[in-house]
Amino acid sequence: MKPTLSIIIVSYNTEKLTRDCIESILKNSSGVNYEILVVDNDSKDNSVKMLRGYQSSPLNFKLLENRENLGFAKANNQAAKKAKGEYLLLLNSDTVVKKDSLKKIIDFAKETTDAGVVGAKLLNEDGSIQPSCVNFPTIRNAIREYFIGQKGFFDKFAPEGRQPVEVNAVVGAAFLITPRARMKVGLLDERYFFYFEDIDYCRRIWKAGLKVYYLPSSEVVHYHGASGKSLADERNQWRRLIPSSKIYHGVIGHYVLNFVLWFGQKWQKIFGN
Repeated sequence: MKPTLSIIIVSYNTEKLTRDCIESILKNSSGVNYEILVVDNDSKDNSVKMLRGYQSSPLNFKLLENRENLGFAKANNQAAKKAKGEYLLLLNSDTVVKKDSLKKIIDFAKETTDAGVVGAKLLNEDGSIQPSCVNFPTIRNAIREYFIGQKGFFDKFAPEGRQPVEVNAVVGAAFLITPRARMKVGLLDERYFFYFEDIDYCRRIWKAGLKVYYLPSSEVVHYHGASGKSLADERNQWRRLIPSSKIYHGVIGHYVLNFVLWFGQKWQKIFGN
């Protein structure tokens, strides 16, 4: 039987996290016909050996092994092109799926004809809500946040309540792509190695006449940042944003926006919040 959902996980030196993610899917996927595709981006730990073990199980599982780190967007697309499911769920390796979350996100997507992307509610390890929605990072929103004092226009946020909410964009940790989105928008932009590919895709969704939804009833624990720690040391994590920001905003737009942010933060320090 053809799966309804293809769950795509990109693995890079996260052996334990990836195993915990897969096990959470096996435990909490009742009522969903799915397959799992894992793309390993040339991990140097024991990830590949661990993942090969799942191929010999009855599980509908496929492992794609890369000989170099292709980045997040390209690796996800690599699996998406081999996926058999109607819906794609891009799931970070540092996540744990909670009970019925997969069924809830699929059911909502099926019932909501204008949905292009649906983001699950992300939780921290202690159960607190992790902000996972963003407004598009425009100069106008930066001015509203840092000069006018209108909070929530630039930083991540989590809508209150239990009802689905239309948002500009959701982060890519638990990111459902519908068949309508694949038809109208395609897959992720492979110019992005890491960061901005999710916001860029959501921007393209809205331009195509579809919508992005945040679904709080579908809950996923996210060990925020764990999947990217091995790409740079803690002091240099911010540097990874720069190449992707230049692609998303354009080179001039990148520097203008960063000047507005820098000046806005100085402004707040001088005049208070």
